[in-house]
Amino acid sequence: MARLDRQVVAQLPQLSRSFAAKLIEAGQVSVNGQVELKPSHKLADSDKIVVDYQPPNADQLPVIELPIVYEDKSCVVINKPAGILTHSKGVFNPEATVATWLQPKLSNLDGERAGIVHRLDRATSGVMICAKTPEALAWLQKQFSQRKVRKTYQAVVKTEMPKPAAVIDMPIERNPKRPQTFRAGPNGKPSITEYEVIKTGNGYSLLELRPQTGRTHQLRVHLSHLGHPIIGDTLYGGPEADRLYLHAESLELTLPNKKRQTFYVPTPEQFKDLLTNG
Repeated sequence: MARLDRQVVAQLPQLSRSFAAKLIEAGQVSVNGQVELKPSHKLADSDKIVVDYQPPNADQLPVIELPIVYEDKSCVVINKPAGILTHSKGVFNPEATVATWLQPKLSNLDGERAGIVHRLDRATSGVMICAKTPEALAWLQKQFSQRKVRKTYQAVVKTEMPKPAAVIDMPIERNPKRPQTFRAGPNGKPSITEYEVIKTGNGYSLLELRPQTGRTHQLRVHLSHLGHPIIGDTLYGGPEADRLYLHAESLELTLPNKKRQTFYVPTPEQFKDLLTNG
């Protein structure tokens, strides 16, 4: 017997399963004429499902403004705020993202990830570069794949690190018990992070992180594995907070115009405030 949320996605494949669950819980899905509020409801083969939902057009998505750090004819560098998604994940997502903000600036690029060179997690803030043309996209992505980009992050963790500076060299693999997460494991892809303690206080440590590889959730997984999850990173065992205390502070790379440049976005003051005031 199929679950109701899975059947909703089968009828509307542009939706994610989590969004389908929200529709069900909001009373927008009926089974045999009766509203069903449980996403896990088991269906019989003869059950008739009606979904009261009309996806909005792209031009109905919310309009957002993102802080621009640098822009030329080929690319744009932004300071992504925490809480903004880089792009939708292969399904309809009724919210504005970096990708939807970028769309009017693009030339000969289309698709839900058009112009996205690299990504920051929704909860992570900081510097991020996007391409405007296919040529710029290829140029920038090649630098990331060849590890010619230097990225620096800052993060706050609870208690002091075992060493003032070290290299974390631990492969990262998907966690089969929680597929939306990753873990350190021998079957994973090589993953290397350098860290340095910048400041300590009030039971916290402010770290500078320099990833040498670009695995999904790499910094979060590495610090969690060491027993020092990032503040606000409840997905990986961190304490609850007003935000994820992870910020992409700088990005050094060669632009499509062949100029090597470093873009810097100051870490929010609340990171240091945590070390002073808690």
